[in-house]
Amino acid sequence: QQGQTVAPVVANLGPLEDLTLTPNPDEVEEVFTLPLAHLLREENQGYTHFRTAGRYSYTLPVFLNGPHKVWGLTAIITELTLELLAPDCY
Repeated sequence: QQGQTVAPVVANLGPLEDLTLTPNPDEVEEVFTLPLAHLLREENQGYTHFRTAGRYSYTLPVFLNGPHKVWGLTAIITELTLELLAPDCY
C-alpha cells in the first residue's frame, strides 16, 4: 500500500533461542533466520525482472536456495543491509 512507512531495525538481540517473538499474524506469516554467510554467497543471490504491459518495468533482488525465498520489500531491505554490513563482500 502506498503512504505507509517501513522502518527496518538492525540489532543484536542475543541468542535466538532466548527470544519469544509474537508477530502480528495479519502482517507476518512466518519468522525465520538465514545465516549471513548464506546471504553473501553469489549462488544464493539473484534478481527478478518485472514487466508491465509487456515492457520492462523494474528489477528487485531475491535471495534463493534456502528454506525460504526472500523477495519483495524484505529482499530490498536485506540487500541494503548487506551493502552496509559487508561492503567488501556484497
